[in-house]
Amino acid sequence: MATINTFEELEIWQLSREICNHLWDLFEKTALGKDFELKNQMNRSSGSIMDNIAEGFERNGRREFINFLSYSKGSCGELRSQLHRAFDRKHISKEEFEFLKEKTMIASKKIGSFMSYLIKSDHKGSKFDR
Repeated sequence: MATINTFEELEIWQLSREICNHLWDLFEKTALGKDFELKNQMNRSSGSIMDNIAEGFERNGRREFINFLSYSKGSCGELRSQLHRAFDRKHISKEEFEFLKEKTMIASKKIGSFMSYLIKSDHKGSKFDR
């Protein structure tokens, strides 16, 4: 297995970045951008997905990384719930809703799988190699 040197190399981080960028496009092109409270909540939860992956990776410890991945996975669920509200308020189309809902479900599943991998791993993290 290849060594990952930066969080940007992680597929789960790349996918979460795609979610953030797609969501931002919706803010600019749909009525969702004018629902400032919901927009801000969705912006924070989508950013939290990628930011927690990055922060956990940078802490260089397996247990901490797993903990931050758990926060990231939780933010996937939070964003999915917010997508339901955006759809129910008719801010986004059924297609936009389904697309992002599917992306968040895939991200959540991949984060969960990565957590399982790390739980089974013997590597404690580079901060313990000193």
